[in-house]
Amino acid sequence: MEEEKQPEPTDIFLWANQTDAVKNELTFEFFVFNKNYTPYAINVSSALEAQTRALFVFDLISTVIFGAGTGMSVRDFELSEAEENVLLRTDLAKVGRAETLIHLIEHERGDIMQFSESEHEFKRVKGIVVKATRPDGKYFYVVKAVQQSNVLPGAVSWQLSGGTFAPFEPEIGVKLPSDNQVLIIDGDIFVFNQTKFEKLFQYEYKKQLLADKKVEEILNTYKLSLPDGLDLQSLVRDRPGVVNKLQKLEVGGITQDQAVDYADTMQLDLMTDDNQAIIIMDGRDLDMFVNLINEDYITSELTGKRYVIKSKKLLDEPEGEPPRG
Repeated sequence: MEEEKQPEPTDIFLWANQTDAVKNELTFEFFVFNKNYTPYAINVSSALEAQTRALFVFDLISTVIFGAGTGMSVRDFELSEAEENVLLRTDLAKVGRAETLIHLIEHERGDIMQFSESEHEFKRVKGIVVKATRPDGKYFYVVKAVQQSNVLPGAVSWQLSGGTFAPFEPEIGVKLPSDNQVLIIDGDIFVFNQTKFEKLFQYEYKKQLLADKKVEEILNTYKLSLPDGLDLQSLVRDRPGVVNKLQKLEVGGITQDQAVDYADTMQLDLMTDDNQAIIIMDGRDLDMFVNLINEDYITSELTGKRYVIKSKKLLDEPEGEPPRG
């Protein structure tokens, strides 16, 4: 059987030149999406057409065309860091939340609701997506994060008109970001702002890669029992706090027996099976287990209350005392 050939990545420089030639003929559809990556259609006044083209398309195209003249290179996001005159690219299929969002827009358009402030609340909006279609039918998506600090609720905002403060008339005022952030063409994502891309789609590949390695170490060090159909890698990926904690975790610093005794001392509901494997049923059990092997539970000597340490810094040894170890 012949292997299915992967499509060639988009030639971003050719794309920019072709799109630049028809940039004034593009048609637009607008969507916003919330923190659950549910998209909503939203209307934009024709009075904002010129601003839309400048804000979402013109500068983006100009940046790529200018980069072509200055030797801009395109590199894989997963293998490179953001540098001057470097455009990072990754596969849409690798970024699950982005792929789901685009799938909904492309294949379930009829089920996408119209955004309504009274029903959906703009304070829950995470980003805005513009679908731009060229005269030849080819289209692309520009995605930008919505900073809630740039959102003005009408009920608590004033507008200044002719030197006089007056009630802010619209329901919501929004200042959209002017920087280039994320461009999606077919199966390619081009990353103009790495930090905002990672936050938009919670795609922290390098951090997750290290977490995956730590999970392998954990599985080789501890006896764990998980329900059928659930694996530790998948469970960790759904817990951003655990992913962050694994970045600095010293696997094996606390043994299996010590973890079980530690849980008993702290009166935690850690369970083991008949083979003395630690049972991980869900994300809460995972949080508890990682906190245990990271020594994140303490009892106050003053009050006797139990605490989970959010972050910790190792203190220097007191003067005059030999180092412990």
